[in-house]
Amino acid sequence: MPRPTRVSLAAAVERDLDEIYDHIALEASPARADKVFERLREQIHSLALSPERGSWPPELLALGVRDFRQLVVRPWRIFYRVVGDQVNVLLIADSRRNLKTLLERRLLGA
Repeated sequence: MPRPTRVSLAAAVERDLDEIYDHIALEASPARADKVFERLREQIHSLALSPERGSWPPELLALGVRDFRQLVVRPWRIFYRVVGDQVNVLLIADSRRNLKTLLERRLLGA
């Protein structure tokens, strides 16, 4: 059986999760926000067992970048990078947004 990979969350991801929770709690209900929060957390932690399963973000592929992967938990996308036995989760964003600038700023440092 393969050895589990370590999963770490960037500080910005903790803020992303807080913002998602707060938005859903205001727009729907705290109970709905709890469910979404748990679903996102489950998917993030599942990367420990199969980190390579995510797809390459098409916005980054267009730039020739294959260093990052994504998991889609509609409507959110979880962006991460696998380095050795470590999965670094770097961004969670609403897929309904134009993500090009956000990806360039948060993942590529542009």
